[in-house]
Amino acid sequence: LISRNFSSNEVNSQTIVNGIEVEEVRIRLPYGELAGKWWGPKNVRPIVCLHGWQDNAGTFDTLIPLLPKNISFLSLDLPGHGYSSRLPDGIAYHTLDNINLLNVICKEYNWKKISLMSHSLGSLISFIFSSIFPDRVDLFIGLDALKPHIRNTEKFIPKLADHFENFMTADKRNQEKNEPPSYVYEDLVERLHLGTNKSITKEACPYLLERAIKKSSKYPNKYYFARDSRLKYLVPTTFSQEACLAMAKRMDMPYLFIKALNSPYYEDKKYFDETVEILKQKPQFELHYVDSTHHVHLTDPTKVSGIITNFLEKYWSKDEHNETISKL
Repeated sequence: LISRNFSSNEVNSQTIVNGIEVEEVRIRLPYGELAGKWWGPKNVRPIVCLHGWQDNAGTFDTLIPLLPKNISFLSLDLPGHGYSSRLPDGIAYHTLDNINLLNVICKEYNWKKISLMSHSLGSLISFIFSSIFPDRVDLFIGLDALKPHIRNTEKFIPKLADHFENFMTADKRNQEKNEPPSYVYEDLVERLHLGTNKSITKEACPYLLERAIKKSSKYPNKYYFARDSRLKYLVPTTFSQEACLAMAKRMDMPYLFIKALNSPYYEDKKYFDETVEILKQKPQFELHYVDSTHHVHLTDPTKVSGIITNFLEKYWSKDEHNETISKL
């Protein structure tokens, strides 16, 4: 594995945002590379930031500038999202694959520990990782998705047939290399806004679209969504509630979870409440509710930035994050 600086005609390798140096980085993978944005100092281990399903590293663009400037953040595009490589043809996306992805990142940078700040799907991934490797996670900030969701098996299992049929269709389209439908930019904003049930405001859409679209080769002034369409058929992770509670019992690291009040729980709320009751027994667990939507960190970052800053001031230590990053 090789980590390197990145530069091309399409992406600025280094920029300054609100006085913070932001640099594009790439980590080589067997099938391509993992893309990310490194915010802040290079001489401290960053907090790794994972986005939600079909989003990308841009989801943290409005939040990170509001957080302490002495802390570094590495916001990643998960495989198939943003500028990261897609999985090879014929391979389905699975949530649990990202557990190993975090191990790859730690090995790449020779980190003994990892810090995590994650939203939605990224938060579920981080919850699972933190429960499997509690001694390797020194802090975890989760945004609006607490744990793997408990599903109605009578409905869920039959739906898997359509799920995998649709995956095969999307995979075939990829192999044929046909350009997806394209739109003028204003229509892309509208589609993203409505596609998230208006969780992402129109004003916030450009932060995600910057890494999500490509210019059409067929139609001037039109663009298409460049993420892998197979992501729509991500193989869902299923755990029993008993397993989720067992995971929660293992999480002794400083753990902040923020729940948006105008966002669904995606499961019966009792499962959320049962898990929170376990976590509340942990002295370093914090739970906060904010009046906003699922993408609160992007659209209303000031509603969470103060909470996150207070948490980091309590639990983040430069002495524990001063592992030199020699490969950049």
